[in-house]
Formats: sequence, structure tokens, C-alpha cells
Amino acid sequence: MKPFKPFRICLSDGKSFDINNHDIAFVKSSTVEIGAELDAEGFAEHCAECAILHITRLEDIPAARAA
Repeated sequence: MKPFKPFRICLSDGKSFDINNHDIAFVKSSTVEIGAELDAEGFAEHCAECAILHITRLEDIPAARAA
């Protein structure tokens, strides 16, 4: 198994979400649930629900920048 590689989800409305940990994004049938505004312990303050149809691209995030 390869280690997790951080990436960014870009949406059609211009918003983007950095996925720095494999535990903060959950793919459902037509949406992706993303834990946002992580606290010091890594818990999400709230979740963003993003329609898969509105994802325009995925971008790699360099590991040094993701930390």
C-alpha cells in the first residue's frame, strides 16, 4: 500500500479544500463530505458537503506545504 498523498479538491464555484489526511474526506454516492477547520487535535469543526458533479479538478499538494 502506498502512503497517502495530500491533494486539493477544486469546485466549480471557485472554492477549494485541502485534503491533508485520508480521514477527512468521505466519498458518498453523489457527494464528498469534507471535514473542515480542523482543531489542534485534528477533529473537524464542521463538514462541507460537495456535489461530485461540481468538482472541476484535483491538484497535488507538495508534502512540505501540506504539513
